[in-house]
Amino acid sequence: MTQTHFRIGQIVPSSNTTMETEIPAMLRAREAIRPERFTFHSSRMRMHKVVREELEAMNRQGLRCAAELADARVDVMSTACLVAIMAMGPGYHREVERELQAIALENHCDAHVMTSAGALIEGLQIIGARRIALLAPYMRPLTDLVVQYIEHEGIEVVDSRCFEIADNLEVGRRDPMQLADDVRELNTSGVDAVLLSACVQMPSFPAIQLVEDRIGIPVVSTAVCTTRRMLDHLGLEPVVPNAGALLSGRYPLPAGKGTVAAL
Repeated sequence: MTQTHFRIGQIVPSSNTTMETEIPAMLRAREAIRPERFTFHSSRMRMHKVVREELEAMNRQGLRCAAELADARVDVMSTACLVAIMAMGPGYHREVERELQAIALENHCDAHVMTSAGALIEGLQIIGARRIALLAPYMRPLTDLVVQYIEHEGIEVVDSRCFEIADNLEVGRRDPMQLADDVRELNTSGVDAVLLSACVQMPSFPAIQLVEDRIGIPVVSTAVCTTRRMLDHLGLEPVVPNAGALLSGRYPLPAGKGTVAAL
């Protein structure tokens, strides 16, 4: 029997209010045009300020969260913090994914395990982006680490703007439509894509399609990339209305290829 109901698991910073809003919003929009249905489940890691010390402490809680989500027998499990992983050094998302996968399996759960950091890289690869511009809420030193992480994966960051907001709750309160004005300050000449929110906490979903239609190139966010890779791992058509190019159906994976590593 074909599976039509899926459990979505997220490992979420305790002060994050966005990933449990935007991921469900995208998948609920998909439910209006496709038959699959989703429920949403989270486990939380304590974090208040987006500074390296708190990010390192938060990362140590991830294994406990993976075990808790495994108990719910989720179908896909993802971290919901990008900078906590990217601040730890190039390629770190692969190590995290291996560790979380092992914990899930130890707890009798065969969920597909991913990270929002890995999903961002893979999403950009799927659309063939080699040069991007991005917006981020972080302090400049953390933004620079994100830029370095992305560039280590072979994607040039032509320009970046950061809003230097340390309080994670304040990031989550930002009006997503403000990004439609913020993006005007970016140098997007010759870029293949714009990363409208290089952060899982900075809301952006309502502005994605509007900005993409205006500038005429693919526009993504970390939440959009995470949703895309969740659908890929579940073997579902990566289509969400009004969520930009990556979720438009224009960029399918090759037949039988569930992960970008298999491309």
